[in-house]
Amino acid sequence: MTTPFPFTAVVGQDDLRLALLLNAVSPAVGGVLVRGEKGTAKSTAVRALSALLPEVSVVAGCRFSCDPAAPDPGCPDGPHEAGTGASRPSRMVELPVGASEDRLVGALDIERALAEGVKAFEPGLLADAHRGILYVDEVNLLHDHLVDLLLDAAAMGASYVEREGVSVRHASKFLLVGTMNPEEGELRPQLLDRFGLTVEVAASREPDQRVEVVRRRLAYDDDPAGFAARWADEEAAVRQRIVEARELLPSVRLGDGALRQIAATCAAFEVDGMRADIVMARTAVALAAWAGRTDVLAEDVRQAALLALPHRRRRNPFDAPGLDEDKLDETLEEFGGPDDDLDPDPGPDGPGGGGGQPDPDDAPQGDGDTAARPEAGENGQPRPSGAGEQSPVRASEPFRAKVLSVPGIGEGAAGRRSRARTEHGRTTGARRPKGALTKLHLAATVQAAAPHQRARGRSGPGLVVRRDDLRQATREGREGNLVLFVVDASGSMAARQRMSAVKGAVLSLLLDAYQRRDKVGLVTFRGSAAEVALPPTSSVDAAAARLETLPTGGRTPLAAGLLRAHEVLRVERLRDPARRALVVLVTDGRATGGPEPVALAGRAARLFAADGVASVVVDCESGPVRLGLAGQLAGELGGTAVTLDELRADSIAGLVKDVQRRAA
Repeated sequence: MTTPFPFTAVVGQDDLRLALLLNAVSPAVGGVLVRGEKGTAKSTAVRALSALLPEVSVVAGCRFSCDPAAPDPGCPDGPHEAGTGASRPSRMVELPVGASEDRLVGALDIERALAEGVKAFEPGLLADAHRGILYVDEVNLLHDHLVDLLLDAAAMGASYVEREGVSVRHASKFLLVGTMNPEEGELRPQLLDRFGLTVEVAASREPDQRVEVVRRRLAYDDDPAGFAARWADEEAAVRQRIVEARELLPSVRLGDGALRQIAATCAAFEVDGMRADIVMARTAVALAAWAGRTDVLAEDVRQAALLALPHRRRRNPFDAPGLDEDKLDETLEEFGGPDDDLDPDPGPDGPGGGGGQPDPDDAPQGDGDTAARPEAGENGQPRPSGAGEQSPVRASEPFRAKVLSVPGIGEGAAGRRSRARTEHGRTTGARRPKGALTKLHLAATVQAAAPHQRARGRSGPGLVVRRDDLRQATREGREGNLVLFVVDASGSMAARQRMSAVKGAVLSLLLDAYQRRDKVGLVTFRGSAAEVALPPTSSVDAAAARLETLPTGGRTPLAAGLLRAHEVLRVERLRDPARRALVVLVTDGRATGGPEPVALAGRAARLFAADGVASVVVDCESGPVRLGLAGQLAGELGGTAVTLDELRADSIAGLVKDVQRRAA
């Protein structure tokens, strides 16, 4: 077994360590979501936490980790009699992003269930994680159907497995810990709210601290066991402190003054629902216990807010997480009670102590972040410029956009946009299973087995079912697509009011793509060339940031934009062949620059039609005299054209049908 990196040997990352330790003290806090760039010890710290947790007492031989003092009366391995049990270390169970539903919740033996009526159940990861930690690395990439199962288990404290009338239920209470890189996409709001605390981590820009990180990592890689032994005393001290804090926890007093501060803070930051208030209260109590106190102070409330509220105050996916600390301090001072210590500066001491948001000086800087440099383009090269370039304009207010979908039936990643054959959705038919049976089609299975009952010597009430009789249900649901935006940023689009409306429309479509679990990409063209402003990604935040800094001006190299988009799709098909694309071309249809620009643009557009790529042209032409060039371009693409006004959900009927009819 691999020796884990010691928790106390993690350099810096005080907020991360504190949030994990508070959950170790009080699992009722509700878990931790760790957001940050790659290579910042997110996974290392989480995996190291399990070694600090106290052992748990379980019923001997129970696969579901029942507590011998209060065994689950509905345990599939029960019933158990209350009594003494065996102790074992706390578990940390990892949920892979690509796990199947059966691996998460467990699986029933359908053959035995049909033939013998026996509930033969193989537990899944939710059973293994009961009374321990369930860790999901890259949790923002988790498939929607697994997210739904996690939400159900987290809400009810139990997991239910049902297959064709056969049902199994078992307890599943776990500490949910997830890590993610925001550049790869955001979490669904429902799952985001299930994490009690959140922390933002970033690599230190302090040379001495970076040197120490490298020194410790190299020492660990050379001799993991020896390195862990050198930190054994520190690990034992933190482990003992967790035990003492757990014992002190029931004695901590949460006064009315602290409760008023918690309620006022949640109201001031306009968080949804009451879960934030409850999590803040539990976190403040855990902070007091961790500090060895029996009273919750204002400093505990402040630290609890910094950990529990940033991810709950986001109103849409383009809002950056975080809190206004000046506003927080004003609220705490205004609603402080006589039993509160209103000094907001101190934080908990000891291992993992310290709090607040990461120091702005530690934020990523330098050449690694092209999103912060509006003048940078693809591969860090300067953006193409043209005559009469104008500074970027702000997008108009986004609106609810009409649904655009890809015609036909795909087999891509689960999402909410276009029709697809999926593991979840409505049943449309049956087939022989190609591998393990996951969704039984009961009627088709019985129909396949019925003609052979006499030949198989059936004598009792049970149906004699063979493996060859089983039928897999085929289901139809929705998939996520690659929505590639191709935006005309030339001089003909440069009127500020007009470009503001264009950006608002694209921002609205980006918001729709976020809600439908799409990947997005952004190609822009102006001046003399086109560029990939954003390669295909799951992060709509990054796309919105690129859009915000998009300048305009120069000629209209429409053909170059189309050819660059075609190349992006070609490369993406190699990476992810199952994901279908929808091209959204935002332009007035004009083409200038070079010999025969209109004819060249038409030939480039016909490449998309030849490949069967679904497309929509958003016609940005304005004024009393309209040339209809965008409509002609849509015909060359094999797609449809809509105006900016027609993109609004309340002003168009039949757009999807029109797209499907033209692409058929």
